[in-house]
Amino acid sequence: MRPEASVPASTTPVQDYLDRPARGATEDHLVVPRSLAQSMPLRWQQVFVGLLADLHDAYGHLPWPEYQVVPSRWELLVDLDEDQLASAGYVVELGPDGELEYRDASDNVVADPEHQRVLAPVDDPLPPASAGRVEPRPAAPL
Repeated sequence: MRPEASVPASTTPVQDYLDRPARGATEDHLVVPRSLAQSMPLRWQQVFVGLLADLHDAYGHLPWPEYQVVPSRWELLVDLDEDQLASAGYVVELGPDGELEYRDASDNVVADPEHQRVLAPVDDPLPPASAGRVEPRPAAPL
């Protein structure tokens, strides 16, 4: 009998994991909510801190900027309030026919605002780190 060919381990496991839909991941960044990281079991926190320390040690020489994380969701343009519209780079005003007109940052009229989704700021549904431990979901029954 011939042994089965083994699949080689990936040389890019972080990229592989984050290239598929993953919470907190964008094309260029990974956001880990602090309240959830601080709520992980102690051993996980110890491993996580070790990995972060290694990351910062290896790349601490680069000119890291300050990051401002804004909780956001993809929402329909017509469902946004004025503040969300402004943050997403849109305005709404009455058009010449008396109907609402949505305009983008370049002052172009949005042709189909009822179907246009934009990334808009929302209230953070996750508790802040100051709220204390966040209980994980219960384990599935055996």
